[in-house]
Amino acid sequence: VGSFSDISAVVKKSTSVEEINNLFKIASKTTMEGILAYEETPLVSSDYIGSPYSCIFDANYTKVINDKFVKIFGWYDNEWGYSARLADLVVKLSSYF
Repeated sequence: VGSFSDISAVVKKSTSVEEINNLFKIASKTTMEGILAYEETPLVSSDYIGSPYSCIFDANYTKVINDKFVKIFGWYDNEWGYSARLADLVVKLSSYF
């Protein structure tokens, strides 16, 4: 079953929805590639079943209130994403033997 997480934070510098979304888009293609996905297409929880990503950032739900209060949302498949990270760990550990 696909699940949905909601994270809220107060940030130090003023920001915008566009800036937050762009940061996650860049991360999904660089340092977090294969772990974080970026999505702009409106989808539902069942669309994420079987996803290997730990989080699929949903750009449609990003909110910025009073320039510094940020809400972001992400989808994930609890079992499949976790299993994918375990497989990554096994590959990493095998490089030591």
